Formats: sequence, structure tokens, C-alpha cells
Amino acid sequence: MKDNTKINGKKFKVGGAGAYFTLIVCSLLMAMNFMDRMVLSAVLEPMKIDLGLSDTQVGLINTAFLLSIAFFSFPVSYLVDRWSRRKSLAIMAIIWSFFTFITGLGKSFIGVLIPRTMVGAGEAGFSAAGTAMITASFPAEKRSRVLGIFNMSVPIGMALGVVLGGYISTNHGGWRAPFIVFAIPGIILGIIAFFLKDYKTIENLDNTGKREGIFVSTRKLLQIPTLRWLYLGYGFLQMLTSVLIWVPAYLMRSHKISEAEAGIFMGGIALMSILGAPIGGFLADLWQRKNKKGRMYLPALSQFISAILLAGAFFCEFKGIGLLLGYAYGVIAVMSLPALGAVSQDVVTPAIKGMSTGLTVVAMYFIGGWAPYAVGGISDMLGGGVIGLKIALMIMSSGGILAGICFWIGSRHYPSDMDKVKGITLEGER
Repeated sequence: MKDNTKINGKKFKVGGAGAYFTLIVCSLLMAMNFMDRMVLSAVLEPMKIDLGLSDTQVGLINTAFLLSIAFFSFPVSYLVDRWSRRKSLAIMAIIWSFFTFITGLGKSFIGVLIPRTMVGAGEAGFSAAGTAMITASFPAEKRSRVLGIFNMSVPIGMALGVVLGGYISTNHGGWRAPFIVFAIPGIILGIIAFFLKDYKTIENLDNTGKREGIFVSTRKLLQIPTLRWLYLGYGFLQMLTSVLIWVPAYLMRSHKISEAEAGIFMGGIALMSILGAPIGGFLADLWQRKNKKGRMYLPALSQFISAILLAGAFFCEFKGIGLLLGYAYGVIAVMSLPALGAVSQDVVTPAIKGMSTGLTVVAMYFIGGWAPYAVGGISDMLGGGVIGLKIALMIMSSGGILAGICFWIGSRHYPSDMDKVKGITLEGER
């Protein structure tokens, strides 16, 4: 493909070995990101017993983590666009890994709550920086596919987080040990990220030639109809995704199994979802070639089906057909991610690509981040135990239906919004 990335300086090379190295490092960091997220899920029940916590308190720890991501995501994403994506990636990885280590030292509700909140702060802008670097490093026709690989790291990280976390907790030192072990590779990858190739920051200027502030850029993003529905849909999608945090605890209660066994159980579902991202990326690109709304149609359909599958799995207590429904959910739910990531970049200028993803994360966690706390609260209101938690989880699964409706409505605006930003090119970083 013809390289048209030069404006008035040296070229930022699209494709090639550098692009794939960026993809590999960002994907490994994404996997570590979700390992550090899901390790708490793997040890949630023994931690609750050890520290004497209620379901509501456990839910609040998870919600505080998600709201921290939401609170810090947008300002960090603004910094990513204005400063450096590679430096931001490196610093964030080191910060979240350090506080993952500190979480393992917690001896009380507050001792776990505060470092988990700081892990969220460290992870806040990672998706924005990683997505911006990857989409800029590859030509437009490959974006859904490479983002499919990038997002495939999510289920891999989830699976490793619950399987290894549960195994280490059961066999090597209790619930604190996995936090300490998982911190090490994150710090190493953070150091490597300092050496990635990055594109030169594009100034986001207003009509007078002055740099646009964060609120002006935010208003620009919210004026794009596709993004308004995308952000709202992401929030409801997070309601559905947050349910997964509670699955190992639910399995330990309902099946009377250890955290290692629950981790393997949950890890199987997460591993099945590895298929979803590349399949979703391929199908989204294929559908987009046949229909200009294809990248929005696929997530809408994916989330409708996912909500029904997950609610059915809980209804059947993940036994027999319920386990099959859980595996199917793992594949289909993740199919939407590469398409949604591509849409968030397709309708904006390069100057605010990171902010577009950042606002996506803000919407996800401010709207859907309350789900873990809500699950814990509903469970306690219903007496806790297996039945209370099961009903709470089934209620929150409805988020997928609402997400699907939002993506379908957003599809009506997507083609025209995408046409408005065609033809903008990038310059290499000096």
C-alpha cells in the first residue's frame, strides 16, 4: 500500500516490523492489564472470608477500581494525545503493577480498597494509548483485524488471571501471593514500552491557532452522533462485563469448590472467548465491506445474544447446558470489541484519537462501573448466599440488551460521521 504519512517532516512508517512489535508489546500489556484485574475475582471469596467482608464491601472494592479508571481515564487520555503515547504506556504499566503488588499486602478493607483504586488509576489511559498507537501503525483496512488481535489479549489475560491466580492462591501462599507474582512482568513490559516507535503529536488547534482545551475537545467528541450512542452502549456493555467479576465467587458458593477449581472453570470460559476477538474483527471488516454500517451492526447483534446466553448460564447454574451457554457467551461477547474500537477511531481526527478511546472508558465505567457494587448490594438485600448472588447477577445481565439497542441506533449515523474525517495523514515522531 502507498505510504502517504508524510506531512512536512520525516515519515511515520505504517506497517512493517515496527508496527507488529508495537502490536505485540501493547497486546502483552493488555493481557497483564486484565490479569491484574481478574486476579481479585479469582481470590475474592477467600479474601472476603479472611478479612471478614460483606458482599457489599467486596462489590465496593471492585466498583472503586472501575470508577478510578473512569475518573482518571479522560485526563490521562488527553495527556496521551498531547504528550507521548509510548511514554504514557510505560509509566502506566509501572504504576498499576506497583499497586498490584501493594494490594497483596493489604490486611483490611481499606488496605485493599486504596491500592486497588490506584491500580485503576494506573490502568486508566492504557486502552486509549494502545489503541491510538496500533490504529496509527496499520492501514485503515487492517484496523479491525489488528485490534482483534489486541483485544484477544483481554480474554487471554482474564483466563490467566483467574486460572493462575486461583492456582497460586490455593497452592502457593494464599490469596495475597498472586498479586505479588503478577506485578513483576508488568514492570518489565513497562520498561520495554519506553522503546516503542510513536507518531509525532498533532496539535489540536482551534480557528485562532490556539491549542484546544480538554473541554473543547470533549464537546467536539460529543457532537459526533455515532460516538454519543457508542459511549452510552459501552456503559451498558460494562454492566454485563462486570458480572464476570463475581463468577468465581458464585461458583465457589454454588459448587463448593476451591479458588483453583473455580479459576479453571472460569478460565475455560475466558479461553473460549479468545476466539471471539479475531472472529469479530474478521466479520466486522467483511460486513463493513458489504454494508457501511457493518461495524456497528455486529456489536449490536453480539450484545443482544450475549445477554441472553449469560442469563441462561446463571439460570442453569453453569451445569450441563448452562456451561455450554457460558462458553458460547465467552466467544460472542468479545466479538464486539474490535469493531467498537475501530468505530471509536474511524469517526475522529488523529489529534483526538486517544481522547475518543478515553471517553469510551469514562462512559464504560461511570455508567457500568457501579454494577459490582449493585450486585453485592442486591445479594446482601436478598440474604446473600447462592440464591441472592444468582438473582443479582441475572438482573445485571440485562445490560447487554441495552447496549445492543444503543449500537443499533448509532449505526444510522456511522457512515456520514466517518466520511467527515477521511484523508487526514500522520507525521513521524522526531
